[in-house]
Amino acid sequence: MGLDDALIFTRVVECHSFTSAALTLGMQKSTVSRRIAQLEERLGVRLLNRTTRKLRLTEVGQAYYERCRQIMQEFAEAEQAIMQLQREPTGLLRVSSPIEFGQLFLGGVVGEFMSCYPAIQVEVELTTRIIDPVEEGIDVVIHRGRPQDSSLVARPMMSSPRQLYASPSYIAQHGMPQRPEELTGHRCINTMDSGRKWHFLEPNVSVLINPVLTVNNITFAREAAISGAGIINVPAFIAEPQVEQGLLVQVLPNVVLPSSELYALYPSRRFQAMKVKAFIDFMIERLEKRLITEVEQHGEALVTSSVS
Repeated sequence: MGLDDALIFTRVVECHSFTSAALTLGMQKSTVSRRIAQLEERLGVRLLNRTTRKLRLTEVGQAYYERCRQIMQEFAEAEQAIMQLQREPTGLLRVSSPIEFGQLFLGGVVGEFMSCYPAIQVEVELTTRIIDPVEEGIDVVIHRGRPQDSSLVARPMMSSPRQLYASPSYIAQHGMPQRPEELTGHRCINTMDSGRKWHFLEPNVSVLINPVLTVNNITFAREAAISGAGIINVPAFIAEPQVEQGLLVQVLPNVVLPSSELYALYPSRRFQAMKVKAFIDFMIERLEKRLITEVEQHGEALVTSSVS
């Protein structure tokens, strides 16, 4: 209430008229006059001497006006600064990402983004834990799988079908399974996001596996598979480069597994900070370019963009 009254008083002084001030404020003249009278009553002083032709500041009114004018100027500068933040990405951007995505892709994207926007500082946490962006003050959470929290905006980033892989040495020693059900008798490397039951879309079966190794990092699982430890169930783009190098072979190539999806989560689409919008747009643009490269090298079944 005090700030509103100060604005009205400042406008009256600068317009030299209750009528002109009321027009610029979109208020009735009687309302402006009443608010000034209430302000004077609350302060216990007379701020303006009124005549039929002009307004004149009292001595205390002059001192009050100088203070109010300074406050209004600082308020306008604050608004201008906020609007500037919305025109150009600046400030601290906090991002959370799965470890594998961060290691394989995000580091390069963040580096390029900071080169394009030097006023940005970035904090990145690579983690397997569940992040609440509102509670922890994270601007963007890169999330594996469809999010459950409907209060967050979830922007699809990419979708990659999962495949089964093993090293040539493992296949030579243990044989190549011909049906999903045969996996129960094989040495499997399990990642915590896939569980001890591997679900297949075609054929529509679920197979209980007996993992010899369980790990919360897909890259670690891939390297263990390359060393001959067992069969892995991972997104295709993680392992296909190693297939090209002869380090891995695809197991059960004709089955269909659920795809692995990535989403960018953030608290609200309304009044979204420019730094958040710019970063997500930049990241998806770079991801699309990488997907095009993957398609050209390994085939279009590997990765698909899900940008919306």
